[in-house]
Amino acid sequence: MNRHIMAALVGSAGSGMTTLVEAVLHRAGAIPRQGTIAAGTTVGDYQPEEIARSTTLTTGLTFLEWDADDGNHYAMTLADTPGHPDFIGGVDAALSAADLAVVVVSAVTGVTAGTRAAWAAADAAGVPRIVMVTCADRPQASFHRVLGQLRESFGSHLWPIELPIGTEEDFLAVADVLGKRALVRGPDGQQIIEPLPAEVAAESQAMLDDVTEEIVTHYDALLEAYLEGNEPSVDELQRRLAERVADGDAVPVIVASGVTETGVDRFIDVLCRLVPALTARDATIRTGDGTEIAVARDPGGEPLVHAFDVVADQFIGQIAMLKVLSGTVRTGDRLRNATTGADERLSGLFHVRGAQRLPVDELQAGDVGGVAKLVGTPANSLLWTRAAGHALPRELPERPAVYSVVLEPVSQADTEKLSTALARAVAEDHTLTVELSGGHTIVRGLGDTHVAVLVDRLKRLFGVNVTTSPAPVAYRETVAGRTQAEGRLKKQSGGHGQFAVVHVNVSPLAPGGGFEFIDSVVGGAVPRQYIPAVEKGVRDALERGGPHGHPVVDVRVELVDGKSHSVDSSDMAFRTAGSMGVHEALVKVGTVVLEPVSTVTVTAPMTYQGAIMTDLAGRRGRVHDTQMTDAGEAVVIAGVPDAELQRYVLDLRSLTQGYGQLTIVPDHYEPAPTPTKA
Repeated sequence: MNRHIMAALVGSAGSGMTTLVEAVLHRAGAIPRQGTIAAGTTVGDYQPEEIARSTTLTTGLTFLEWDADDGNHYAMTLADTPGHPDFIGGVDAALSAADLAVVVVSAVTGVTAGTRAAWAAADAAGVPRIVMVTCADRPQASFHRVLGQLRESFGSHLWPIELPIGTEEDFLAVADVLGKRALVRGPDGQQIIEPLPAEVAAESQAMLDDVTEEIVTHYDALLEAYLEGNEPSVDELQRRLAERVADGDAVPVIVASGVTETGVDRFIDVLCRLVPALTARDATIRTGDGTEIAVARDPGGEPLVHAFDVVADQFIGQIAMLKVLSGTVRTGDRLRNATTGADERLSGLFHVRGAQRLPVDELQAGDVGGVAKLVGTPANSLLWTRAAGHALPRELPERPAVYSVVLEPVSQADTEKLSTALARAVAEDHTLTVELSGGHTIVRGLGDTHVAVLVDRLKRLFGVNVTTSPAPVAYRETVAGRTQAEGRLKKQSGGHGQFAVVHVNVSPLAPGGGFEFIDSVVGGAVPRQYIPAVEKGVRDALERGGPHGHPVVDVRVELVDGKSHSVDSSDMAFRTAGSMGVHEALVKVGTVVLEPVSTVTVTAPMTYQGAIMTDLAGRRGRVHDTQMTDAGEAVVIAGVPDAELQRYVLDLRSLTQGYGQLTIVPDHYEPAPTPTKA
């Protein structure tokens, strides 16, 4: 059996994920001492942008090995994911490859908006979960208060299998509920087994009874024996609990302190006890037509590798993070990307421990590692040995962009490198999008920190310096009424001249009508070969903009008459005349400025509904509908002008204490309240 699993630590920023990983690495002997976030010395947060901000911004993988209390040797990779909402895409990537999600909750702050977001992400990925309550050694820590919050938020299937012994600074041991024993942190950090103290024995027994009853109800033979007075053994309970966790029926709750390392050995042992059940689960991929196929974790099977994340390294270029779903891959193997069709060579495989690369000759089904210098493998793609065919990993959740800026290169050299650098950034992060509009490079992401980190990384990794400014609102204009106009071009400067005359009728279309060009010329007043040139000129004028400087939409232009010259007329002359005619018409009849309006959907706890609706009204928003989710949350759907939404995601987070979830979908244009110059 392959005893390598990947566990993704997910939760809110400040919940103690990075410190917990440091404690695990120290207890496993992978590092001589713990690093600290304040000093910028942790294994997982090694990127300069993370050190500067003292928070996790990218998923940090850490490989370790452990001799568990069941007598077996295990390998595991922990993924320390970002807790900041701007970087939820990194959480999605880690969960797409993880065997288990460890939802980390602080015993001080309890369930927060970040906890709910992490839980929802694990739900969307279909990943089994356990809950780790950390920071139990801190002032005002309360395991029981947090346990109540967890059950209220996520259901009664959360089963505590540990209890803290001691509170706050006196937290020095955990009660192993299933094993009926105390696990005490010794003077050198080692775990010492002692009898349960009297103050927790009764509560621990009550919890054991609850867990046992929950477990045996899923197994007829166990239930029958239990009703006859025969309790399952500890090993049987642990094995059956692992099966229930793998099936998603149960979520164990455990407790530890990453700072003092109390309970950390037990945490690693719990992960190891789950390995047999977790590794029995099949992976799922999709064929080109969307059919889902189960893939067994078989080291002897056909090689299939999931490149679940891509990271840019300043020195060795692009690194693909891999999870082997089936088969065995070795250094030097040639694979084909089943998603993009690119041929790849695995130049050197390694396990990942933060910034460290630990070389290995091969990776088997279930193993997690990395490889450098793949050229056609973006994040969330598959690699296999087949010469043909198309396959995809499970689809990641959509994370629509809600914050936009314009990137302005500082120099010509930066301009030349910007598009390549942005393409690599988008290949790494599926929540970033890039759009070229009106001569601007517009980047869209999930928040201001998301974009600020991108700017820092463009400079550090790709040598591209940019400044940012708010993304312009995409105003448009439409004609205010019907009119007629003439476009006349007559130039003579020796030799062939330029001559073209067009007569056009210009009129508005219904909102959303776009553009219509109608050829109503009779008698050959405008020769047929020049009609397409006139239309091009008309389009030129509309795109160049009306009196207010914005592109003109929802307009019909009818070419009704004109004149030509047998020598001096040309495509260019009629294109110019067509443009002149439309420009004259726009000035003559005037235009109405249109502003874009988007459909905004906000989901938040019901207590914030009134504040959200009041805030939207202050942004000229019109509420179309209010709904309630199955979980009892409020959903507010409104139409809001884009001009009022540039910082809305940031304001919404402040208004709802981070609980508000936002989507913005462009919907339509409508007249702006006052003319707006470009």
